[in-house]
This record gives sequence, C-alpha cells and structure tokens, in this order.
Amino acid sequence: MDELLTPVSTTYLKAREDAQPLLSEVSSTKRVAEISKLSQVNSPDEALEILRNQPDYDSLVRVLRYLTKDAAQPDAFNVHVPGPKSAAIIHVLVTEITANYWTLLKEGGANDGAEDDRDDLHLFVACLQSVTGLNAVLTHLKALIQEHKLGPKETRRPDLALHVNIFLDLLATVLERDSAIQALWTASTQRLATQTLRKVQSQALLSLLTGGRVLSIAAEAVEVAGSENVDAKTIWPADGARYTQWLAHNIVAWAKVTKTEDELHFCSDVFQRAMSLGYLESLVKTVIDSLLLRQGSNPTDFAKVCLSQPSSAKRTMNILLQHLAQHLNGLDLDAPSSRTLISAAAGVIHAVTKGNEALYNHLVSWCVSSSGAGLGDAVGIRRAVLAVIAQNKDGITTVFEKSLAQFGDQLYIRHAAILQQNVHAEVLLLSAGYVSRLSPIKLRIIVRSGSYLTAISNRIAATQARARFLGLVVGESLSTLMDDKSQKLDFHMEETESEEAQGLKSLTTVSDEVGSIEPILKTQVSGPPAKTASRPLQKRTQKPKAKKAKAKPEPSISAIKPIAIIEEVDSSEDDEDLVPYAKGSDPEDSDDDATLVQRNKPKAPVYIRDLILHLRDTESYDKQKLALQTAPLLIRRKANFGMEVSSHAEELAGLLVGLQDKFDIEDFSDLKLQGMIALIVAQPKSMAPWFSRTFFEGDYSLSQRTQVLVAIGLSAREIAGFDASEYQAAASFPSKRLPEKIEQLYLDSSKQGEANRPSQLKALPSTAIDSIAQSLTQSFLEPMAAKAADASTGPDMLKLSTFTARYKSKTKARAARIRSIPNTTAALIAESFFYPLTAHFQVALRSSKPVILNPALLALYLQTLGVIIHAAGPSTLSLPQLTSELWDLLLAVRVHTQDDLGALKGWFVAMASLLEVNDGDMRRLCEAQGREVVETREWAATVFNRIRGEDGGEENEVKMLSAGVLIKLGEAIEKYQALLMGNMIGF
Repeated sequence: MDELLTPVSTTYLKAREDAQPLLSEVSSTKRVAEISKLSQVNSPDEALEILRNQPDYDSLVRVLRYLTKDAAQPDAFNVHVPGPKSAAIIHVLVTEITANYWTLLKEGGANDGAEDDRDDLHLFVACLQSVTGLNAVLTHLKALIQEHKLGPKETRRPDLALHVNIFLDLLATVLERDSAIQALWTASTQRLATQTLRKVQSQALLSLLTGGRVLSIAAEAVEVAGSENVDAKTIWPADGARYTQWLAHNIVAWAKVTKTEDELHFCSDVFQRAMSLGYLESLVKTVIDSLLLRQGSNPTDFAKVCLSQPSSAKRTMNILLQHLAQHLNGLDLDAPSSRTLISAAAGVIHAVTKGNEALYNHLVSWCVSSSGAGLGDAVGIRRAVLAVIAQNKDGITTVFEKSLAQFGDQLYIRHAAILQQNVHAEVLLLSAGYVSRLSPIKLRIIVRSGSYLTAISNRIAATQARARFLGLVVGESLSTLMDDKSQKLDFHMEETESEEAQGLKSLTTVSDEVGSIEPILKTQVSGPPAKTASRPLQKRTQKPKAKKAKAKPEPSISAIKPIAIIEEVDSSEDDEDLVPYAKGSDPEDSDDDATLVQRNKPKAPVYIRDLILHLRDTESYDKQKLALQTAPLLIRRKANFGMEVSSHAEELAGLLVGLQDKFDIEDFSDLKLQGMIALIVAQPKSMAPWFSRTFFEGDYSLSQRTQVLVAIGLSAREIAGFDASEYQAAASFPSKRLPEKIEQLYLDSSKQGEANRPSQLKALPSTAIDSIAQSLTQSFLEPMAAKAADASTGPDMLKLSTFTARYKSKTKARAARIRSIPNTTAALIAESFFYPLTAHFQVALRSSKPVILNPALLALYLQTLGVIIHAAGPSTLSLPQLTSELWDLLLAVRVHTQDDLGALKGWFVAMASLLEVNDGDMRRLCEAQGREVVETREWAATVFNRIRGEDGGEENEVKMLSAGVLIKLGEAIEKYQALLMGNMIGF
C-alpha cells in the first residue's frame, strides 16, 4: 500500500516562535483578566462574561455599577427590560453570585467602613428589583425547596438549608421598605416601548405579589430552613398577616405620591387582589388608618384606590363603617364633642361616596338590611350614615319607608334577633326625624297609610315583651312628630316612660350635619392607636435601655464619717449553732454554670399599662410568661379601681386573643383563657359583646375562636354564681385580706419576677364547656331515668322508696347549696352574652363561607348558648325572648348538624338546656311556641330512629339526648294537647 501514496513534492517550513496548542484556555483566561483590569464595564457582554467567570469583589462592584448607573438613559442597556441579555445576567446574579457574595455584600465588602462599600448591597438588590429579578429569586428558591423534598435524606446536601436561608434573606431584602412595589413597577415598565408590553409586565407583577406565590414559597422555605434558624427580620414574607400589612403600607406610600392614572390603577389592582389573601380586615383597616384617617390625607385618593371597583367597593365600605363605629362607640351623646365627632365621621363617609351613586344606594341598603346598620355598635355610626343619606330627600324617605315596612313584618318580628330589631328601630326613628324636617307632608302621608297602623298592631300583638316595647315607643314617637298634644298617641304605660324609652324617643329630634373630617383625624393621630381583633401581633423592638444614673457628687471632707475599726473575733465556738443552707435552696443559683444565671429578671406588672407592655413584647420569654401568670389576678384586682381596666379593655382583649404560644409556655392556653375570663367578668357590659363580635368577625384561627367561646361561656356562669374562679378569691384585696399563701405568692412574683401558681389556683381547662354541658345533660336526663326505673321495677306500693323520690331528695339537698341570682344579673347575661351571640350568628349565616359552620366550632357554639341560657336561669324576665331566639336558631341550623355527631350533640345539649330552664312553665311554652314544639319533636324522633347508638360513645350520648328531648316534648304535647290544637291546624 505504500507505493500507492507517493509524495509529489516536499516543502519545509520554519517553526513559528509564538505557536500555541490547538486546544488551550489561555486566551479565555487572559481575556477575563484583561476585562477585570478595566476601570469600568462598557457592554452587557463584558458584564456577563465577568459574572460567569468567578469575579473578585471589585470586579463584581464594577459590574453592578454599570448595570445600575445608566438605567435612566434611554439608549443605555437596562437590566430590567426583558430580553436575552438581561435574563442571562439576572440568572447568573441569582444562581452564582448570591450564594458566594451575599454575606460579604451585607457586611459591606472587603473594606469595612468604606463609604462606597455601604451601597454595594443596594446596587445588587437594585439589579433584582424587577419582575424578572423577583421571578428569578422565587424560581431558584423553589428549586432548592424541591431538591430538599425529593432528594433522599442520606444524599441531601448539608448546605441546602443554608442556601435556602440565604435566598429567603434575599427575597425579604428585595421586598423590604414601603416603596418596594413602586420600585418594582417603575423598573419593570418605564423603559417598555408599547402600552401592551407595560400592561403585560404589570399583570405579571400583580400576579407575583397578590397571587400567593411569594407567601407559599417563603413559607416552604422557612419550613426547610427551620424557623429557629431564620432571622426574625427575614421571616415576614412567610407570615400572611405581616405580608398583607406590607402590601397595605406599600399601597398607602405609593398612593400619597403618585400622580398618573396608570399608577393609581395599579395601586387599586394590588388592593383589590390583596383582599383575597385571607386578611381582608387587616388590609382594609391599615389602608383606612394611613390613607384616609390621617392628617394631610386626601379622601379622593382613598376612593380611587379602594372604591373604584364595584365588586369589592361594598365590602370595603362595610369595613370602613365598622372602623368608624369603633371611634364613635362609648361616646356621651349629650356632649358637644360627641356631635362634632359624629359630624366628622359623616364627613368622611360623604367624602368617599360623593358622586358615587352605587355607594350611596349601598348606604341606603345598609340601613335596612338584616345584616347591616352597625349591629352591635352604638347609635353613633347610624347617626353619621343617616346624616349623609339625608343630603338627598328621596334617599332618606326610602330609608324611612323600608324601615317602617320591615318593622311591622310579622315574620321579622317573630324570627329576627332582638339586637337587630333594636338597631332597626333606631334607624326608623332617626329617619323619621329627618323626613319630618325635610318633608312634613310626606311623613304625614306615610304615617296615615296602612303600613304604619299594621306595623304598630303587629308589634302590640307580639308575644315577645321586647318586641311590644319597641312597637309602643315607635308608635308614640311617630305620633308626636305629626300630631298635636291633644291628639298624639299615648299608651300611658310605665315602660314608655322609662329612661331607655325616652332615649329612643329623643332620636327623632337628632339632626346631625356633614362636617369637617379634622376632628376624627386628630383623634386618630393624637389618641392611642385603635387595636383591631383581626390584626396579628407585630414584632416590636425592645425598649431602649435607661441611661446610666448620674454620678453622685463626692461628699465633702466634713461629711465623711470616720471608718469603724474592724476587730477580728474568733467565732469558731459559735459555728455549731449555724445551720447551713441546703443545696439548691436559692432558685437563682440552681444552675451549675454561673454565667447562665439571669439576675435581671423582669418584675411582675402592677399596672394594666405595664401588663400591656409585657404582652406586646413577643421577643421576651420572661415577660410573656410573667404577663400571662399575672393577668388574671391583676385584672380582677383592678376591675373596680378607677378607669384603669375600662380604658384599656379593648386593647388588652385584642392582645390576649391574638397571643401566640411562641415559647411553648407551660399552661399557656389555660392562663390565656383565665385572662380573658377575668376581663369579661370585670367589664361584662362592654367586653362580652366585644368578644362575641370578635368571634364572628375577627381574623383568627379555629383554636383562638374556640378559646373566645369558652371564655364567654365560663364568664357567664361565674357572673351567675355557678362557678366561682379561684382567682376571684385571690384578687379580692386589699392585700392584707389575702390568704397567706396567695399573698406570699404575689409578693414573691414582684421580687423575683416569676409567679408560679400553686395547685389551688389551677385554672379550668379549655374543655370546661364540654364538662359543664355533660353535667347539664345529666341533670336533664336523670329525672326521666328515675321515672323509667320506677316503671320497669313494679308498682310503687311495693317499694320502700322510689327512684324518683330518692332523686328529688338528692336534688333538694343540692339546690340548697346554690344561691339564687337576682333578675339584674339574669338581664345582664341576656343583654350582653346571649343576644350578641345569636344576632351575629344570623349575620354570619348570610356570608359566602361562614366559619361558624365548621362542625367542631358549631358544636361548641351551640353548647355555649345552652350554658348561657342555663346560667340566666328561669328567673330572668326576658326568658320568653331568649327561648324564642334560641329555638328559632336551633331549628334553622339543624340542617348543618345532621352529618356530624359532635354538632348534633351540641344541638341537643342546647335544646336540653332550653327545656330544663322552661320546665316550670311548659304551658306557656306550648302556647307561645306550639309549632316549634311539634316540629322539634318530629326532628328528635327522626334522629332517634336514624342513630344506632351501640358504640357506647358519642353516638350513644346523642341517642340518649334525642330520647330525652323526645320524651320531654311528648309529655308536654300529651298534657297540653287541647291547647296545641289551635296552632296545629294546617301544620
């Protein structure tokens, strides 16, 4: 084969001196070195090449300055504009540079303390403050989380949690400050060429911020890194409440400075979308406080941001009215300052609804709707709203006509909660006064019509005493407006001359004006901040340490006393009489390591304001524990001591309800529960309705709502005299009257800073309502069981003592130890505990997703109602009204209980308590509630036949309760059958 390849010619060349191998990295390395030595970067390609080849700190800073300094020039490269180069640069910054340089950037670079180095972190963060940058951070963080989840535990990288912590810190830094959203939007949209591209970027940013992606990824990252390893300043994007408040502060800060319609429209979109994150009240109230109720605010900005979209404007308006009501509750309506605040509130409402017909019509509907008109709030908010509606004669006339028609409707009289009827009666009287001044002829025409006569007739014929009372008051008030003294209606009854009746009648003379909003703004700024129940606790900084005391002046020579001469005495003979301390006798020195002994423990709070400061300090374990242990005794001691508790009651209640067990404190739930009970018992008229409203309207978890219900039920029983808390006896001081052990306990807590409760002060557990309900049902079933035992063991003549006689003798002896409660206490329980719970329940059922229909929560709620009506007892004058409301509620909610045994048990517990309280007057019950008696008996029979009750557990209890209700109602129907026949025709 060699002969086939014959060379034609041969040429010899000289070897080049600068020859290089064909495969070499020397040129690339030299290129990077050359670029790194340049004083500045001139193109995005150079920047990308430096970033990809492990730059040193100085080279990184030059790249960052290049990426940020020319961003404002129209022809310069902008890393925030979407494109291949910008995407590649941001990808390298996130995936490679962050992991290597984040810690160094936060520390300020290699030259500590240099002025330029302090801005390096801001340069790096500015490069990522765009839709592309934020999306890259979230995507990389999600990838790390997925790697942690999917990888086997044995092969998982040990530095994975550390990297997750770094990127979580980066995410919080990119989003921190109240101008972050504005910076993100401006950087992402200002250099785009067309409106379509700007709209696409705006929608992408809106989806990132309000779609839940930031929250979900941050929460997963905290779980991977471990919450104990994450800095408190970094963890906030994973907390829904704090993240929502961050959104609210950004919206407010941007709306105050923005001038363009596009920016206002984006602020509005962020606000509307953020309402679906689950913290609606916290978001809206934060925006209201900062953008509307603040000095220098512009109501027009608030209306454009929060009320521009009709789909959510009504919900926002409802929260605004509820927030304004908090400023008007508890006012002395006779004082001139109260009229000024009401006029200011009317001015706020008028300013945000001016020119918006849909919102004005919503105010009209709010006054007459079954769930509106400020249920549970004082009359101040209704006066403010009607003052705004009265600006239009047709609007206030519509309110009066609809209120009058609703007031006289028979179904409304019979089934509406009495708290709602009180509220609507106030609206009716206020609107009647405005109509009489604006159009007296119109008032005369309406009152002379059949609707007025029908309303008063139906009210007088009502079976409930409260419904009749409202009818009498309204009848006399409207007659006074249009008739002279000789012809006006007067029922000549003591009820209509009472102080409450006179207060209702005076509403027809009220005429509020739409005034300046300045007074309510001053109240918001100068007064204490309003504490909302739905707002979670924020991290608060520690109070600054007190300055060192001034050095005492040196005494003069004449003031110096002579030094005593020390004489050594041999005391070895007296040592035998000295008893040494036992080891570990001093709890402060119990630790072997002296450096771990804490000498400066906080002192026990002796004022309510100190207690509030302790509860606010969520970063101090000692203060949190000390506040919880001291709260029950301190609140009870201060209950009747001036205005200390009443002036801080709502703030203290909000802190107690929203408190989280961050430090795993022993008996945390019981201590927190006892604090809430002490607060309700100290101020029942104001705090019991507050807790009822908070249970339905606050942004709280199921466990927190459960504690609120338990606190309401137990405090009602304590006020009624059934369960006296040990804290009640311990707090009944002067301190010299305290039992010696309890007094020493409190003194020790003041000295040492820690109050350890003795065993006799053990609080009732959170399951106390279940135990109480069990005892109530037992007392309900025992007489029927005794009667059944007598029937099954033969004739009574052959027995020395029947089961029934033995049960009656036992209950008589037991009843002798229970003191009777006065009607005033029973009325307090009805007005402050029972009515608010039932009224807010009817409103909650009309919402889209009522939390009360959770089976466990519903069961506890029904049991609590049963406990409250049992605490009110048969001595209350409003028992017929209580019975009617509770029975209507039970029949309405039974459809939600049939699929859950716990809820079904709660239903029958409430019914058993209802029947036991009315046991002495079953005739009246059959006469007034005949249809309900028969309907309930049929329902109980259905449940009894459907449930097997063979497991001996909860199912068996439900079957026994249904049997007890069935027997009780069957006996009543059999005894008063003739009386029931009149109501049963057509049933």
